Amino acid sequence: PVVGRIAAKGLADELQDRGYLVVDGLEGRAHHVALPARIDLSELPVGGIVAVRVRNEVRSSDRTIAALATDGHYRTARHLTVARLSARPGQDPDAFVAAHVRRLEALRRAGVVERVSDGVWRVPPDLPERGRLFDQRDGNNLEVELKSVLPAERQVRVIGATWLDQQLMTGGAGIGTQGFGAEVRNLLATRGAFLVEQQLAQYQGGRVVLARDAIATLRQRDLVAGAAKIAAETGRAYRPLREGQAISGTYRRALWFASGQFAVLDDGRGFSLVPWRPVLAGREGQAMSAIVRGDSVTWQLGRYRTLSR
Repeated sequence: PVVGRIAAKGLADELQDRGYLVVDGLEGRAHHVALPARIDLSELPVGGIVAVRVRNEVRSSDRTIAALATDGHYRTARHLTVARLSARPGQDPDAFVAAHVRRLEALRRAGVVERVSDGVWRVPPDLPERGRLFDQRDGNNLEVELKSVLPAERQVRVIGATWLDQQLMTGGAGIGTQGFGAEVRNLLATRGAFLVEQQLAQYQGGRVVLARDAIATLRQRDLVAGAAKIAAETGRAYRPLREGQAISGTYRRALWFASGQFAVLDDGRGFSLVPWRPVLAGREGQAMSAIVRGDSVTWQLGRYRTLSR
């Protein structure tokens, strides 16, 4: 992946609403990244830190379509029957099949499949591989992960588990000596000195070594400060998470802290801050459950359907 700072952004194709990023990479080079239409530019602030990577795996939806095809034809009626029989509590079979139909429409426009009639599609036997190549050509296999909305220079003296702290933990591996890489090296030296002042790190052999609980302590202090503001706004009590604790509530909104993006989960009397995951996109106002174990989060819709780990 290319990791770096968003130096600029804009629209590359206004008709198709496709944007682009200019990323100053940690290795010292600038990269022009053409984005697929599904990525919202407004969520990627200039100065933010991103990781851009290309996925070349075959889509599970393409495997499913190929597996359900008989005599070279995929039928939504058959898929719907199978989906209803195998659906787990909380799963919507109709929405599940509809997602596959949207994929087929995209492949049809590219000439990979053919719609024979309503609900019937002619698909090639090598659909998974042809779908992978289509994604590669169209840029749909590009993933952009926002690591921090906080510019690197603003992370130096902030209380929170920052992206800079992650670089300190790895000893600055992969950071170049030119461009943004050189800037980050200087920022890491200043950040390290700040953490030593806070008694969360120490110098060993000329380098900064974080205390064992430094990241957890920084994150906790960050969330407590942010939760105090939310409590003042809403009148709700803050309920800190405990390791392995299962919590439920209504997903209200997502907020960025120095320590990353967190979801506000409201149980009607209080709220908790849970690490946000992409599976929550568009689910504001829905009942959710979560269990946090270390850096892993298991989200569930209601009490049943597991969405992500």
